[in-house]
Amino acid sequence: MSHATELAAAAGSGDPRVGLRAVRALRRLLESLEAIQVDNARRHGWSWQEIADALEISRQGVHKKHAGRPAVGRSKET
Repeated sequence: MSHATELAAAAGSGDPRVGLRAVRALRRLLESLEAIQVDNARRHGWSWQEIADALEISRQGVHKKHAGRPAVGRSKET
């Protein structure tokens, strides 16, 4: 079973401590995956609007969240 699958199962736990910790870990995983894929889309020439449409959020929202941060997996010099 993958780590994400284990976390998803734990999120349904009857123990609130286990469930909430799993939700927190899933949220972190989701944020990381989103950043990776936004960077991937930008490297492929996607506009902020195209990314926003794919994520079903506003262009301003995706730009504000991702434009100012360093790309995931690359140094600032790259």
